[in-house]
Amino acid sequence: MRRSEPVLPGVWRDDTRYPQVTHIEHVTRNEGESGDWPTWTAPRLVARLAERGITKPWSHQAAAADLARSGRDVIIATGTASGKSLAFLLPAVDAIDAGGTVLYLSPTKALAQDQLRWITDLGLSGMRAAVYDGDTSREERSWVREHANYVLTNPDMLHHGMLPGHPAWTRFLRRLRYVVIDEAHRYRGVFGSHVSQILRRLRRLCARHRSEPVFVLASATSGSPAESAGRLTGVPVVAVSEDGSPRPGMSVALVEPELTDMTGEQGAPIRRTAPSQAAEMLADLVVEGVRTLVFVRSRQGAEVVALNTQRLLAERGEKDLVDRVAAYRGGYLAGDRRALEEALRTGELLGLASTNALELGVDISGLDAVLIAGWPGTLASLWQQAGRAGRRGGDALAVFIARDDPLDTYLAHHPEAIFGRSVEATVLDPENPHILGPHLCAAAQELPITHEDFSLFGGTTGERLDDLVAGGLLRKRPRGWFWTSNERASDLADIRGSGGAPVQIVDTGSGQLLGEIDEAAAHGTVHPGAVYLHQGVTHLVDELDLAEGVALVHEAEPPYSTWARDTTDITIRSELRGESWPSGATVHFGEVEVVRRVVGYLKRDVRTGAVLGEQPLDMPERTLQTRAVWWTLDQDAENRLRGQDVGLLGAAHAAEHASIGLLPLLATCDRWDIGGVSTSLHADTGRPTVFVYDGYEGGAGFAERGYAAAHEWLTATRAVIADCECDQGCPSCVQSPKCGNGNEPLSKSGALRLLDEVLGKVATDP
Repeated sequence: MRRSEPVLPGVWRDDTRYPQVTHIEHVTRNEGESGDWPTWTAPRLVARLAERGITKPWSHQAAAADLARSGRDVIIATGTASGKSLAFLLPAVDAIDAGGTVLYLSPTKALAQDQLRWITDLGLSGMRAAVYDGDTSREERSWVREHANYVLTNPDMLHHGMLPGHPAWTRFLRRLRYVVIDEAHRYRGVFGSHVSQILRRLRRLCARHRSEPVFVLASATSGSPAESAGRLTGVPVVAVSEDGSPRPGMSVALVEPELTDMTGEQGAPIRRTAPSQAAEMLADLVVEGVRTLVFVRSRQGAEVVALNTQRLLAERGEKDLVDRVAAYRGGYLAGDRRALEEALRTGELLGLASTNALELGVDISGLDAVLIAGWPGTLASLWQQAGRAGRRGGDALAVFIARDDPLDTYLAHHPEAIFGRSVEATVLDPENPHILGPHLCAAAQELPITHEDFSLFGGTTGERLDDLVAGGLLRKRPRGWFWTSNERASDLADIRGSGGAPVQIVDTGSGQLLGEIDEAAAHGTVHPGAVYLHQGVTHLVDELDLAEGVALVHEAEPPYSTWARDTTDITIRSELRGESWPSGATVHFGEVEVVRRVVGYLKRDVRTGAVLGEQPLDMPERTLQTRAVWWTLDQDAENRLRGQDVGLLGAAHAAEHASIGLLPLLATCDRWDIGGVSTSLHADTGRPTVFVYDGYEGGAGFAERGYAAAHEWLTATRAVIADCECDQGCPSCVQSPKCGNGNEPLSKSGALRLLDEVLGKVATDP
């Protein structure tokens, strides 16, 4: 029987049980549309799939496979559990039967291993599939190079191992027919920009070995998938986005946890945390026997949700259910992770709290509900996580629980921003000079660069090569540009970091290496005297040696936390684009120089948040050459605000914080990927100005996206401030967890008036 609305678990049918629910959207069931096996499909593959109950492909699987087989580069941008793996397996098997090879790329090792298990279980004769990554032994690597025809790896191994060692891969590259890029929506920002250049180097070497592989990309549903895939690969790509797979009926609830009686900074009310709300809801669902997965943003958060749920179950007298709740995260051993996945599949576990380690295509079936504690970063990730529920064919429940954050608050009160719009387009910038330069060096070591390569790497290649020659990294000769060193050029590109060698964090008591942190983040996180948390254990930082790249810490339990204070100056280097609005405001995009310096830190009482004192620090300046979007007022608007006694510095500062929190709504970034500066009078503009900049050398494309959608962005920013139920400003609207000035000064009412002037709205009483 077909239902117009999915059936909710019992506790969710009680309208009074969760007053924190702001909206419930019902997504109707879709029965799916099947197709026929392409005529060229290998009969033995059809037989193996039939043994597993797959008798026909879905329409999008057949369409994508046919396009790839015909030589078209293609991206399959369909929902979670829509069978994208089968779509690229069909042409892959066909190519291998004809003597070709296939390269499969995934952003994580776990996903590659999961794909290998699936292929191996099919038992296809002639298919020699193998994983080639950092865990592959020397002996296995030799076998893979010489014999494998389906190699599963990741961008890191392709960059550091396969491309620099391409002569040893001649057999494989000469026969390469397909390059499969799984979870392509993950390649965004700086990481995606690096991967785009790695793929261009791969295409260059394939051409040298006289092959031209077809790219087959698999992605969650995304905005402009063909355009994003083309920017990633450098070749025109056609998109298959009509999902033919059946979808369960689903209820998607939006939840904003209530304000508590406690107050924090500047007396701002404190909202109940998303993990605490998730633990209560998980306990309710487990009691009902609803198999549930909770996505939490941090490893520690996953542990906290699992422990709190177990405590709540014990307090309710449900002691037999306590052991049926667990936590899952990337740091566990592979065997432990597989055991948890199997326990969830079989129903031995009813509740599992996880980081986004389970967001990717690892096969987890049998789930009834998904709780998402905090915005996962993008709308694509939200639907990817929600799509984990309903895999048994029944109705599903997905719940988004807002954190105390401007973006989460906005989404909890504006369901149209989730249900009424397409997901984000992937943002990346392959020609960022700080990314392009190192990859040109790597390419030159692989093969001398010639003028014919300029169109491959981008329009600024010639300029970058001149810079590299001037810097002594490359040498220009009549036959092209050559690498000058005996060192590995691939080491110049830190493809998953933000540049610079990482700082290692070492426990002086045990000598144990606790972890690593980017040099850029080390100044504010592991400065001398900082409180550092690692896997639930508190440490104090004794020393930060930036020259040696090490922070020395020891275990301690101080009654305070620490908050770095810094100063930031921003200088406009060049304006690339700009426009004037009818309101008289102007919006600009260009190149800037940001100079930051940590000057001290606050000690805050862990129970009350009260400031216990401030400690000065003498830290070096950090200079960042990046790109920014900035907006200013005209003189008339400034005069009106001053005439209404609006404090421009507090107003601009509050608007800056809120706009940083809202930019991830439009660009595939996290608020930690971007920074901001606000001033009542900036030296370069001569006006009150708010800047939002990319936190990476050369930029990452986020500020550019903000400029392109500036009116929508600032309109949403004003809405989140106005919708927040606090009086003076709180973390849900204008306070920032990363403010180097301790969230002072801030004016919520001033920010509303300032944004009214920028947007040309009639002044309202906030």
